[in-house]
Amino acid sequence: MSSWAIVAIVAIAVWGVVQAMKAKNGRETGTMGDQDNGQQVDQVAQSELKELRERIKVLERIATDANTTESRKIQEISQEIENLRDK
Repeated sequence: MSSWAIVAIVAIAVWGVVQAMKAKNGRETGTMGDQDNGQQVDQVAQSELKELRERIKVLERIATDANTTESRKIQEISQEIENLRDK
């Protein structure tokens, strides 16, 4: 799976979480709660968004690190070693 596909999947998941939180708190239907409740929801959403952004950074790093020339060489050498062990 390419790194862009992983990023797209994570972005869709983040969007879904945000939409679900909005719907749960009445923002989609236009029935807002009191101001304090709205601020609490915003704080929770912001912390979850920050956490999801950190996860995306990790996934991007994993996706790109596995596709470098050096990591491919390491994988080839590891495969050669395993092939020699099997003989």
